Amino acid sequence: MWAIALLVFREVLEAALIVSVVAAATRGVRQRGLFIGGGIALGVVGAALVAWSADWLAAAVSGAGQEVFNAGVLLAAVLMIGWHVVWMSSHGRELSRQMQAMGSAVKAGASSMVMLLAVVALAVLREGSEIVLFLFGMRAGGADHLWAGLSVGVVAGAALGYALYAGLLRIPLRHFFSATNAMLVLLAAGLASTAARYLIQANIVPALGYRLWDSSWLLANGSLPGQAAHVLVGYDAQPAGMQMLFFAATLLLLWSGARWARGHAGAAVAKRALPDGLGQPAQ
Repeated sequence: MWAIALLVFREVLEAALIVSVVAAATRGVRQRGLFIGGGIALGVVGAALVAWSADWLAAAVSGAGQEVFNAGVLLAAVLMIGWHVVWMSSHGRELSRQMQAMGSAVKAGASSMVMLLAVVALAVLREGSEIVLFLFGMRAGGADHLWAGLSVGVVAGAALGYALYAGLLRIPLRHFFSATNAMLVLLAAGLASTAARYLIQANIVPALGYRLWDSSWLLANGSLPGQAAHVLVGYDAQPAGMQMLFFAATLLLLWSGARWARGHAGAAVAKRALPDGLGQPAQ
């Protein structure tokens, strides 16, 4: 039972950490619970469908179906998180002012919330499909106490995810959106790095060096802190060169996009503040 609980715990923790960051990043947004709950439900349903089609996936990509599927899910999540980061960079100050004035009456862009719903669904989909496949395998092997191990793992993983969420809510409001946006950028970069690892395993991209360094002596990938660092900031004790390339490229692209969005939003605000006619070019 405890082996099952440990594996389920690690998978649930990965999804729970992502959901916690998303939940914190949408603090005060009306109906965010509906979006996040809907994303979790979609992910669970999708995980069951993926598990049932595992043989087809493996045959479709010459035995590397699970790796290709995981990489595709992660890269899709990176794109959606990136879109939200850029959107929040241009609207964060406005949302902060609205939150201070109206609390839970904040209205975020519907398209941004749909993107984050998809991120939650993809996180649950990826980790849930791995849990279902593992449990099917354990059941076929005659393992006992599957439901007990599953329950312990889910509760423990969800509890740690909630602890992170509660900690994020303690950030002062004036710094809140900047802090959560930075966490989303690191989360996206870490997901991109993990996607690169799956693509290397599937022999789709070159490794560019299989082990740039080994910091397992300091923080092992399999440890609880290592697992949390892997999800939140993309930590890998033995990264390949392609993983670092994906990580750095994602950081650079999202940082550049967020900076452009902030500048564009600031220019628009300044232009609206000018008296009529002063913002028009001379004839």
